[in-house]
Amino acid sequence: MNLRFGWMLLVALLGFSGIALADPDPAAAVPVPDKGDTAWMMLSTILVILMIIPGVALFYGGLVRAKNMLSVLTQVLAIFCMISLLWAIYGYSLAFGDGGSLNWMIGDFSKLFLAGITADSTAATFTDGVVIPELVFVSFQLTFAAITVALIVGGLAERVKFSALMIFGALWFTFSYLPITHMVWATGGYLFEAGDLDFAGGTVVHINAGIAALVGAMVLGKRVGFGRDPMQPHSLPMTMIGASLLWVGWFGFNAGSNLEATGGAGLAFINTILATAAGGMAWMLVEWMFRGKPSMLGVASGVVAGLVAVTPAAGLVGPMGAIVLGAIAGAACLWGVTGLKKMLGYDDSLDVFGIHGLGGIIGAIGTGIFVSPALGGVGVDDYAMMGQVITQAKGVLITIVWSGVVSFVLFKLIDMTMGLRVSEEEERQGLDTSSHGERAYTL
Repeated sequence: MNLRFGWMLLVALLGFSGIALADPDPAAAVPVPDKGDTAWMMLSTILVILMIIPGVALFYGGLVRAKNMLSVLTQVLAIFCMISLLWAIYGYSLAFGDGGSLNWMIGDFSKLFLAGITADSTAATFTDGVVIPELVFVSFQLTFAAITVALIVGGLAERVKFSALMIFGALWFTFSYLPITHMVWATGGYLFEAGDLDFAGGTVVHINAGIAALVGAMVLGKRVGFGRDPMQPHSLPMTMIGASLLWVGWFGFNAGSNLEATGGAGLAFINTILATAAGGMAWMLVEWMFRGKPSMLGVASGVVAGLVAVTPAAGLVGPMGAIVLGAIAGAACLWGVTGLKKMLGYDDSLDVFGIHGLGGIIGAIGTGIFVSPALGGVGVDDYAMMGQVITQAKGVLITIVWSGVVSFVLFKLIDMTMGLRVSEEEERQGLDTSSHGERAYTL
């Protein structure tokens, strides 16, 4: 009893003298990754890989002629391998590092070769005090870089040199993908600080790749026989399988971008279902109305258009807003791959710009509208619809100009030095045998 009284007296005297007894501060503890968040992000990474190989590869492969099937599969697979390595060597550091005076545009080389990143390193999420393992974040973002470069393949298919494509992919990743990623998603990035909303890559991935594919198609020129010879897809069942794999993998792409296994991921998850379904239905109905028959390719293309449009909005808009975005994109992208393409006269082989570029623009600007709480969105600080739409439009414009200029310069330089295009004889023979010495089918 006397000991307890003495302790109480000591505490009182210290308090009276102004000497504070330090209590443990829970907030000062180092955040520890939650196992559920970590597992979700690893699964999301796997799902995005599924989108690329085999998703994009089969979707594109089915759309080309049989003599070019393996060339497209090879291009997508090789690009995934190359960008994975470049991301670990310098890409991650430049995309998410602190670039000092250039931080508005690009990072630095402080994490070159993933220096300093260990199994215990963590990356912040969107919630204060919540983290995930940095190696998981590196892996997740790697897949975004890889799919962006792989998407460009569709605009150049059936006529581009494999060597030229690989050189272009490495340079474009360095000078277009990394700066746009930093500007949009990194702290200090110009568009990030301006309040541009891009939940899962509308500008970073789809507009960026769509513009590069459009520029590449124009610089390369039209395929031999374009507009004269039949160039129908050789395997629509394969394209349908690819589109379905894209839809499944896109849950990792969109819901994974929440970085936590929370209700925000759930919102992105259901939006990825609804916008996609709306895109497929809108394309089908418009095509049915004007062409008399609904096609499988039309539904599959509408599905991809819906996926693209909801990407920047996935965790920011309500389910009904997602449906509207998907429906608008489905109808608009149908026009993009028919009317707009014919009007401008370019040969974007697999309609990368018409779906990813145009769909990404619709989604990016639409995000500024449907993020409004009055329309079911989550809202943002100091939200004003017109102001946010202007911010979104600025992000779209910067991405278009940046990707367009970088792509044009790189395509021209490569064309002048090593040539972009295979010979007419090789193109007629097909890239499977002329470039890779293989055939997709032996009948």
